[in-house]
Amino acid sequence: MPNVELIAVGTELLLGQLVDSNTAFIARHLADAGIDVHATHMVGDNRQRIAAAIRSALARAEGVVTTGGLGPTIDDVTKEAVCDALDLEVELYEPALKQMEKVFASVGREMRPNNRKQAELPRGSLPLENPNGTAPGFIAFAHDAKFVACMPGVPREMKPMLAAYVVPFLRERFGSRDRIYTRVLHTIGLGESEIDHRIAELFRTSENPKIAVLAHDFRVDVKLMAKAGSLAEAQVLISPLEEEMERRLDGHVFGRDDATPASAIHALLQRRGLKASVAESCTGGRVAAELTSVPGSSRSFVGGVVAYDNSLKIVELGVNAQTIEQRGAVSAEVAQQMARGARTRFGADVALATTGIAGPDGGTPEKPVGLVWIALDDVDATSRVWRFQLSGDRETIQRRATTAALGVLWRHLNRSSPG
Repeated sequence: MPNVELIAVGTELLLGQLVDSNTAFIARHLADAGIDVHATHMVGDNRQRIAAAIRSALARAEGVVTTGGLGPTIDDVTKEAVCDALDLEVELYEPALKQMEKVFASVGREMRPNNRKQAELPRGSLPLENPNGTAPGFIAFAHDAKFVACMPGVPREMKPMLAAYVVPFLRERFGSRDRIYTRVLHTIGLGESEIDHRIAELFRTSENPKIAVLAHDFRVDVKLMAKAGSLAEAQVLISPLEEEMERRLDGHVFGRDDATPASAIHALLQRRGLKASVAESCTGGRVAAELTSVPGSSRSFVGGVVAYDNSLKIVELGVNAQTIEQRGAVSAEVAQQMARGARTRFGADVALATTGIAGPDGGTPEKPVGLVWIALDDVDATSRVWRFQLSGDRETIQRRATTAALGVLWRHLNRSSPG
């Protein structure tokens, strides 16, 4: 099956000084066009190593798509490396030269001799115009008809070039009528290994759609990717697999595609005419921030309080001072009283509370860093508390505790939902 490999060029990428966002962007757009990317690579500004990477990729793939190294400086050597790999000479591309001269004249600057090399392209290549910069791209062809498509590394120059020239070239080259259509099932409350266990047989038997599992903090996405000529064809392929996935992951799929835990929670609350509130300590307002990030959240979220200091827990939420003294602020009992206080104070139907030790200090053998209690209090006299022992740095623990709290609320509402 025809496929390509991607090469990102730039020593700054290898040094971690610049994040390679180009590769992900290109891979997504090629997937949407039904073009398979079998591997991605990163190589520094070294002519010999770039040429070696191109030769190696072409030994496996029909073509290569590169970004970076087309500028005027001495370390911009992608074009020269392509010529080495394909055994080609360079030739001057006059339209590119005139475009550069026009750009420099428009800003009143003198064009240096080294800029001229940007208009020199591998002989016989297909030039790719760059109206957003001085470096043209090109598609060079090997003697066996394989190709190397090269684009600038500057995203604002690369992205229009990819859409206008490279993707149409690849679709015509490969005769690609199909696209990749993706359905994402968002799950919460199941670990990656448990999901893998439940759907392992589907992994082995499903070729189209393909299945991918992507873990986040305390939630996991299952992606179903179908290659098809239209959305309707893709839905025919995806629907049976999606139904089987939901059966195997019953009670843990909170939404699809653009859904978030917060949007799923509001959908359940609004369906039943309920309102929620929160009381937070260790999550520092993150749960409320997630819930209010959803448009229309005012219809189902009343408000909340960040009660970090114990005095606020007592005064604002009605937590018993003796309970804090005897059990500690990070305890099941305090979490339950915080949730009850948030529900009654704000007149909500259901409330969440979080209290824990996010670190890096404050832990003890009995209550280590990462210990989090999450409580839920419902107007129907439901009061429950969950203990989580989370790992990571302070920010990670707070983020995971937030997701865990949203998961607690979603599962409660989903179980008690009449429909």
